[in-house]
Amino acid sequence: MIGMSRADLAVVGAGVIGLAVAWKAAAAGHHVTVFDPEPACGGASWVAGGMLAPVAEAWPGEEVALALGEESLRRWPRFARELRSEGFDCGLSEQGTIIAAFDHADAEQLDILERYLAGIGRQATLVTGRRLRRTEPGLGAVRSGLLVPSDVFVDNRRLLKALLEAARSRGAEFVCETAVRLDGHSVATASRTRRFDAVVLAAGAYSGRLHPELETSVHPLKGEVLRLRARRGTLPPPRHTVRAVSEGRPVYLVPRDDGELVLGATQYEAGFDTTVTARGVRELIEAAERVFPSVAEYELIETAAGLRAGSSDNVPYLGPLHDGVYAATGHHRNGLLLAPVTADAVLAWLSGTRPPEGTERARPDRDTSEEHADASVRQR
Repeated sequence: MIGMSRADLAVVGAGVIGLAVAWKAAAAGHHVTVFDPEPACGGASWVAGGMLAPVAEAWPGEEVALALGEESLRRWPRFARELRSEGFDCGLSEQGTIIAAFDHADAEQLDILERYLAGIGRQATLVTGRRLRRTEPGLGAVRSGLLVPSDVFVDNRRLLKALLEAARSRGAEFVCETAVRLDGHSVATASRTRRFDAVVLAAGAYSGRLHPELETSVHPLKGEVLRLRARRGTLPPPRHTVRAVSEGRPVYLVPRDDGELVLGATQYEAGFDTTVTARGVRELIEAAERVFPSVAEYELIETAAGLRAGSSDNVPYLGPLHDGVYAATGHHRNGLLLAPVTADAVLAWLSGTRPPEGTERARPDRDTSEEHADASVRQR
């Protein structure tokens, strides 16, 4: 921890994490310089669905990720209010999430999830297919469903634009170049090298290329996403986020206020390839049509692929590396959800105060530390 009231701070990466850090740090009085060739629109955040869904994403054995996600979700209303107070709306919705089951195997998985969530005191209601279709009349032949009112969504592109403009209005400087090397508190681009009091590495899937301690920890996970628009004569998009598994493939549908619908998400290891495949498009549309049949008549307006920053355990890497660089990366599919808690953690590091609850379980050296702890236990 630095303990500075005003630091000269570099933020490497301008996706949702980097922009949230830049805005909050600049608002707190720090001098902020952000390095990214395409601020806001060049990474995975731009093609995301926008789900803020720690409960729907929960699964036995991933309690650390659930606790951190819920801590950040509690911070989201204030985060959105602060943006609005500065004149920027991020499109935060209060509509919850529906998880739909279409066959016996899907229903069994929902039963497991519902029992797990009930056992840890989380709100999720298991309902019949008929009840689910009353909640969202456009759904297909669903067998049962889970209603998760706490899991909401945000318009990711509106959020990114709001954070970019809010950071600029607070005085953050944007250098539209790629950071090619970090050397302690120095950031080098092709044109120059600059030194700072502190450096935050928030470069998503590319973080491992910029720091040796993250080289084998952060890895890219490719996800293809489609955007569609309702046409005259079709049903409007669902009001809630709808998640389902269709023939073994997960799919989500996230509405937008302007009649658009975001479909995702394929996910697989493909290195740094961001091309959109015909197979990915076909699989997403077929799965979405089963969930919400009117999708077949929607206009397809965009296909895109992004690279999520995967970690070893679906928990991000938050905290100082050995050379003093602060890691804020590895958020996997929860970058939008975890933006508030990550930004608040950075402010705590800079001021020398206690970071938010749960962030200590996301320290960058946890893989090595836990391996050493396990080895110590085995030797006793």
